[in-house]
Amino acid sequence: MIVSPAFSGKRFAVLGLARSGQASVKALLAGGAQVTVWDAREEPRAAYEGRCQIADPLGIDLTGFAGVVVSPGVPLNRHPIAAHAASYGVPVIGDIELFAQARADLPPHHVVGITGTNGKSTTTMLVHHICKAAGFEARLGGNIGLPVLGQEPLPEGGVYVLELSSYQIDLTHSLDCDVAALINLSPDHLDRYDGFEGYAAAKARLFQMQSARHHAVFGRGDQHTLNIALQTSARHESGFVHVVEPELLQGQGDWPSLQGPHNLQNAAIAVAIAQQLGIGEEVWRPALASFVGLPHRMERVAEANGVLFVNDSKATNAASTAPALGAYPRIHWILGGLPKSDNLDECAPYFGNVVAAYTIGEAGPMFADLLEPVMPVTRSEMMCDAVRQAMEAAQPGDVVMLSPACASFDQFRDFEARGDSFRQIVEALIEDRSSPCPPEIGT
Repeated sequence: MIVSPAFSGKRFAVLGLARSGQASVKALLAGGAQVTVWDAREEPRAAYEGRCQIADPLGIDLTGFAGVVVSPGVPLNRHPIAAHAASYGVPVIGDIELFAQARADLPPHHVVGITGTNGKSTTTMLVHHICKAAGFEARLGGNIGLPVLGQEPLPEGGVYVLELSSYQIDLTHSLDCDVAALINLSPDHLDRYDGFEGYAAAKARLFQMQSARHHAVFGRGDQHTLNIALQTSARHESGFVHVVEPELLQGQGDWPSLQGPHNLQNAAIAVAIAQQLGIGEEVWRPALASFVGLPHRMERVAEANGVLFVNDSKATNAASTAPALGAYPRIHWILGGLPKSDNLDECAPYFGNVVAAYTIGEAGPMFADLLEPVMPVTRSEMMCDAVRQAMEAAQPGDVVMLSPACASFDQFRDFEARGDSFRQIVEALIEDRSSPCPPEIGT
């Protein structure tokens, strides 16, 4: 774990003992801090008997505490801990802030922080992959992988690559990233913020914590992101703010896991970050080609008889599905599930790429009615029927894609179970097209 004398003799309260909370407690104790812990469940609390004070921080005097560490899932705009801690002048922080406080005691290293509404995980994984290809020791952390405090500290020259949600940035006050990136912004998590402007302001704080001579990288796909880039330019020195130009990045056809306009921007941002870390084209270009994407996000699951099968189950709304439809010129589109809206307007610019649609789930009839005026539609209802029908219709060079534009909960436990079912059905039907459909898992 990451241990620092910066915590020695200080008092902290940790509210919530899931993964990041447990890692925080261990790091604080190892650093010589006095720790008060609390969780609504008795079992996690019991594990700290004799090592920590066990008390709800809402019910104790916080005078002299250095911080209250909470999970990013705690809604600061509604939870009483924010006001209680503020009444004692105590900051409410997260594990990323503890990491920031520990950095001075770690071997010299770099930190990359990546945020945005969509594409964070893919871009973070891609940067990590490029760093490894360059021979750097690298760690994934933040909103992806293991809690950063629970990982072994990197040797000199290492790179910590952190995916950062707005919630995590809210709980962080001193993280000075060597390279920080904002991919894009669109309305999200508005139940936690005072409108979209509050959400955007939370993202912007990542750059406000940076030194003037540290690099900031921005996507150019929306005006909100460009506005934050402009604000950052006013604080940073000249030459340290970079707005990517994805159209200048050639060779996307050679990167199988990075198809679509959204992934071109993700790749452009990852390349810009790599360049600021001193990684040259002779390293990052082959790394783009060898990158394997995240499960359930534009995941290539099989290819048979010249037809590619793509699992994009993580696309749970139309805005997420739209760029997937832009990735290939001839798509047999499987969509439907539990609807989040009554339209597919964001997808409309890419309808010309769709050979035929196959609707499933609760949203199936509504989506079929929307799409039938503009493309051939089969009302499949069940996933297996849709895959079989698409497979029978597809020609060499076509793509059969599950990109539902819906939540999964009408037929599946979660989007992972939905994607696993798609993969299982595809594999079974490729093996024997006359075989019955396998059971659809996660129902």
